[in-house]
Amino acid sequence: MKKRFLFSKLQAHLTKKQIILIVGSRQVGKTTIMQQLNNEIKSQSKTTFFITLEDPQIKKSFNSHPEKLFEYLPPLNKNQKNYIFIDEIQYLDNPSNFLKYIYDKYHSYIKLIVSGSSSFYIDKNFKDSLAGRKRLFNLATLSFDEFLLFKDREDIIPYINSGNMPDIYKNELNKFLYEYLIYGAYPEVVTETNIEEKKAIIKELANSYIKKDIIDSNLQYPDLYFQIFQIISNQIGSLFNKNTLSEILQKSNQTIDSYLNVMKKSFHITEIKPFYRNISKEIRKMPKLYFNDLGLRNYFAKNFNPIGKRKDKGQLFENFVFRRFYDKYDEMDIQFWRTQKMQEIDFIIDKKSAYEVKFSEENINLKKYNYFIEKYPEISLKLINFNNVNEIKLSQS
Repeated sequence: MKKRFLFSKLQAHLTKKQIILIVGSRQVGKTTIMQQLNNEIKSQSKTTFFITLEDPQIKKSFNSHPEKLFEYLPPLNKNQKNYIFIDEIQYLDNPSNFLKYIYDKYHSYIKLIVSGSSSFYIDKNFKDSLAGRKRLFNLATLSFDEFLLFKDREDIIPYINSGNMPDIYKNELNKFLYEYLIYGAYPEVVTETNIEEKKAIIKELANSYIKKDIIDSNLQYPDLYFQIFQIISNQIGSLFNKNTLSEILQKSNQTIDSYLNVMKKSFHITEIKPFYRNISKEIRKMPKLYFNDLGLRNYFAKNFNPIGKRKDKGQLFENFVFRRFYDKYDEMDIQFWRTQKMQEIDFIIDKKSAYEVKFSEENINLKKYNYFIEKYPEISLKLINFNNVNEIKLSQS
């Protein structure tokens, strides 16, 4: 099994005393990356133990008292580091108390590496912030670079967004990009070669695993959760008006907020704020929403058609560009710019670089951006289209 790019960061953190907490949506490969890390540590003749809380007996035992952990371990050598992996930590009644107790009492010779399916569990169940005791790592679906790795084309990766893409790779790279745009990047979907089976896996992800998010977060209206997904899937690149959605669905703003929060905390969608010099305006103004996985987006949009047959290819491509930035930057550093006169720039990155996105280069009218260029001369503007998206440098450097 290929190693995710996050693996090296986790590996580097093994020497630190803090808890490694790996979060992400279901089925992105958290258990796999933990098992790989476990095997890597074992290969160095170090002591490791792997425990999963999907076992109801272990869960019941750990809930009774954190010290029950040691009933599932042999006697530990206190003169060396012992690496303990706990998968699905969110299943505990109070995971923060459990982790805090073990860390505070035993961190001198125990290194905890734990996973949790969705960060909303941390909001709900992690009553203590574990500040100073944990390091949070987010494992997303595959980035486009990781997608190429899983397709056994790591030879192309160094050239992506380098500004120096060899012509020999361009046609093949476009085919990979088409697949990524339509079916997304859950690992199981990427490694599946049959198209109909890809669709079936995505359907299962939506209908089974997302339903678990609904159940675990105690949402009152399961159908509403899916309705909101469907509406968002058709509004990519547009301002998200919560009041309008509330009127359409006949639900309160508070209800809409709570459902959106679960979507965000489950790593399915990301909200980006508008760019203003005045921070209070950024908070007040309407945001935009993007899907973190394009296959899931297309499932809710009910559209797995090839790019050439799609009317929404501009939206889809913009969401892909968002995902490229999402993999590279903190989400707080990804914004957009829009005026009351409807002048707009799709992405402002780290308040230093601006990017306008169009599927086709023919749809770009340079005169439209003169006002932005004059108003913010210190922010560089680049124009992204399908033909240059893998060549253009996605930063100022």
